[in-house]
Amino acid sequence: MFGLMVRFTCKDEDSATAFDTLVGETIEAIRRHEPGTIVYASHRVDGQPLQRIFYELYRDRDAFDAHEQTEHTRRFLAVREELLASVEVDWLDLQSGKGTTS
Repeated sequence: MFGLMVRFTCKDEDSATAFDTLVGETIEAIRRHEPGTIVYASHRVDGQPLQRIFYELYRDRDAFDAHEQTEHTRRFLAVREELLASVEVDWLDLQSGKGTTS
């Protein structure tokens, strides 16, 4: 299992709205085309209207690498740049959990 958590901070409210639209399009493509993506969830942060947190779990590093090469992910990575003030990534090493294979 391979995972990460990403905190995105949008530039302003209009950027946050556009980012949410982009995320919705991207997640729909992930659902249809990525069997190795186990969890790909976008969250709003209570009290922080410009922040979003992604929680992502992949079958393994190869599944993550495949995700990064898809057309929809490459589009997401390119378009998001104009909408964001910052991005913070935490790489995760799963120890144990419910709903996981570990």
